[in-house]
Amino acid sequence: MSRDASVTLDWADGTYVFRLAWAELEMLQEAVDAGPWVVLQRLVDKSCRVGDISNVIRLGLIGGGLEPVAALKLVRSYVEARPPAESLIHAFAVLSAALNGAPEEPVGEHEAANQEAENA
Repeated sequence: MSRDASVTLDWADGTYVFRLAWAELEMLQEAVDAGPWVVLQRLVDKSCRVGDISNVIRLGLIGGGLEPVAALKLVRSYVEARPPAESLIHAFAVLSAALNGAPEEPVGEHEAANQEAENA
């Protein structure tokens, strides 16, 4: 996961960047007629609709930089032609990254600049 809420995942036939920015989240809401936190909860408790899964992945691919036609082709081949459970964890990871963002960078001595060397 990165600071822009994108996530890179091994999925389908390769490694892809997924990102649901504001515009993609709005498109998701319209596509599934539910807010993103409702969709996330449905993914968590497995009360989701199959469209929740496919739309999160398709829009995440588009937000990650893939052309819409290519994203749709991948979703048709690797989501809609497969059992929904195979894509559930990927959809959760993509939407969770979009809503929660990246975790804060670790804080500690190993990450801090060596102030003794700078002051010497």
